[in-house]
Amino acid sequence: MFYWLMRRVVGGPLLRLLFRPWVVGIENVPAEGPVIMASNHLSVLDSFVLPIVLPRRIVFIGKSEYFTGTGVRGRLTAGFMRGVGTIPLDRSGGKASEAALRTGLAHLEDGGIFGIYPEGTRSPDGRLYRGKTGVARLAIESGAPIVPVAMIGTDRAQPIGRRLPRPMRIGVVLGEPVTFGRHRGEEGDRAVLRSVTDEIMYRIQLCSGQEYADVDAATFKARPGTSAPVDDGARTSPGGRPVPAGLRPPTRPGARSGDR
Repeated sequence: MFYWLMRRVVGGPLLRLLFRPWVVGIENVPAEGPVIMASNHLSVLDSFVLPIVLPRRIVFIGKSEYFTGTGVRGRLTAGFMRGVGTIPLDRSGGKASEAALRTGLAHLEDGGIFGIYPEGTRSPDGRLYRGKTGVARLAIESGAPIVPVAMIGTDRAQPIGRRLPRPMRIGVVLGEPVTFGRHRGEEGDRAVLRSVTDEIMYRIQLCSGQEYADVDAATFKARPGTSAPVDDGARTSPGGRPVPAGLRPPTRPGARSGDR
């Protein structure tokens, strides 16, 4: 009830007013049944904008720090995340991360939409980073279709370090669903998980037009001088696939040349 109250009465109308989101490919979201929405991750705004453009409820994984904040702001954030059904994820890995994925599987078994950011963290510089294989496990074990998602412009509206977003038009591109039933029973094979994850990231890249960095985003953030380019040799798309033409974000519907 809190989710729909926020979407239709409080948060949704305000976000639509501030960001006037445009959407391409909404017909690619199945009307019913389990769906995994695998998205690039540019800004905190991503988790607020995507739900208001979808016709169905979506549940996300969120870092556990969102639930452990102190003070008024921390409590409000934790309350909001719990209210909209966000699943806390301990990014240290191991049993904690496994529990979050199992909760996601249970949500898919109930026929819901589950949202995940395969990069595991926000992009530090607007590029698309190597995906973590949890998204492949979800896809193979659940059998649910994956819809690749590209958030466009959220990093300009609220870059990392900016507390309040600035009003501007942003967009969402939804690619065609893909399933990985051919790998049923192979969710324990690391090579298969890597291959499936790379295919998912490539489909996200086709939607977003982002440059690809073949390195873990969290690892890259931890390096000194993170503004330096990543030396990924000849690999400019996940899994060594062909580079998407143009490598530019899609132009919003009705935009003039140069107007995004």
